[in-house]
Amino acid sequence: MYDAIVVGARCAGSPTAMLLARKGYRVLLVDRATFPKDTISTHVVWPTGVARLKRWGLLDRVAASNCPTMRKVTLDVGPFALTGSPPPADGISEFFAPRRTVLDTILVEAAVQAGAELREGCSVEEIMTDDGRVNGIRCRAEGESPLTETASIVIGADGRHSIVAEAVKAPAYNAKPAMACWYYTYWSGISAEGPEFYSRPGRAFGLIPTNDGLACLPVAWTYKEFRQYRSDIEGNYLKTLELAPELYERVHQGKREERFVGTADLPNFFRKPMGPGWALVGDAAYHKDLITAQGISDAFRGAEALAEALDAVFSGSETLEAAVERLERKPNEDVMPMYEFTCQWATLDPPPPAMQKLFSALRGNEAERNRFIGTLAGTVPIQEFFSPQNMQRVISTAGS
Repeated sequence: MYDAIVVGARCAGSPTAMLLARKGYRVLLVDRATFPKDTISTHVVWPTGVARLKRWGLLDRVAASNCPTMRKVTLDVGPFALTGSPPPADGISEFFAPRRTVLDTILVEAAVQAGAELREGCSVEEIMTDDGRVNGIRCRAEGESPLTETASIVIGADGRHSIVAEAVKAPAYNAKPAMACWYYTYWSGISAEGPEFYSRPGRAFGLIPTNDGLACLPVAWTYKEFRQYRSDIEGNYLKTLELAPELYERVHQGKREERFVGTADLPNFFRKPMGPGWALVGDAAYHKDLITAQGISDAFRGAEALAEALDAVFSGSETLEAAVERLERKPNEDVMPMYEFTCQWATLDPPPPAMQKLFSALRGNEAERNRFIGTLAGTVPIQEFFSPQNMQRVISTAGS
């Protein structure tokens, strides 16, 4: 019998397994993929996530993966662009955008090195229960007979369509429908100091430097236009990039290296994170649109919080009920402003007049421009920066 079975070995599951294994617990980590294996991703690990990689002893592996170290972000709003460096998180100011073939492999290997048992290429067919409590899984590797494994807790780190969440009927709350649809691919021959994000009415797109000299270029349309978008993915993708002529020219000089991938399956929700014999982490617990690229950093945050809560429950220093309450309250406090901010940006509506005034004021104010970029990176509290008082202060300062 295991102390914990973690279903899903990507950027939420592997850190959870690693942290529990480092605390001495017996952990089984299961994933239907074999690594390295790509997946749809925003790529960016913001300073908050990088600080956790450093704390876990994994930052050097990411930095050595031929993934550029970045410190600047550009937001192009049409008439002009705002470039700045987000304030640090726990002393960390740099950020990275690794390919998931690279990042997930580093995380999986770290979990195994910590003592977790890995079964890759293994699909979970059933979540087992006993008298209303989850107590294990039935899983099967390709070409083999099914196996049943038991544990004190089964952790769903298996994404927004989590088999664990479905089995326990985990309640969702603060749910919002999908608002945008995204396609991206990778280009060579396009240089950039850091991520570039472009905002146009009804459209969003960007350039994100990643491993091996490549850049990921994502392009979003509104959700209601998904059928039109996918009817001619390449044509509509390139037509959208024409909205930023300088970027389009750089893309024209580069070379597309891979096929297009994308999705419109981007619901926004929170789920209850824990119950009798089960827990959820990462996209299984909290999912939102890709536009703020917070998914990986949030997965790291959730893994650390869940591992700490489970250690407290296993050791008897905290009741399950207290752990559930803390895991619900703390994320709501930490990430609800970013969740609302993300959902607002994902509508792809033009910025309201007050925001346009703020953008204009930021052009000549480097300190506040850096703090604004920090809201995108998650290092400056959104509710603090975008409070009416602070926005008015920044705008009035520009006019003085």
